[in-house]
Amino acid sequence: MPAKSQVEIVADLAAMLQNFEDREYSGHIGPETRFFGDLGFASIDAVILGEQLETYYGRKIAFNRFLVELMESGAEDLEVGQLAEFLERELAT
Repeated sequence: MPAKSQVEIVADLAAMLQNFEDREYSGHIGPETRFFGDLGFASIDAVILGEQLETYYGRKIAFNRFLVELMESGAEDLEVGQLAEFLERELAT
């Protein structure tokens, strides 16, 4: 798979999240959209998203490590743009 830009990855994520686990979200999903605060994610949703990302991109992704590092940094939420930045690095390796 050719490398994807952050803009392309944000578009991928927006498409996935519009109807995540049969919960529709009609608002704009962009880099600043927060998973827990805006999309109403729960912890289990993050696990499911990690699995879906691996299926979608067809490869193993160190998503759990990313979430642990995020929590250790003191972050209370995750923005789509942060995830896109991480995925851009992951998919380039």
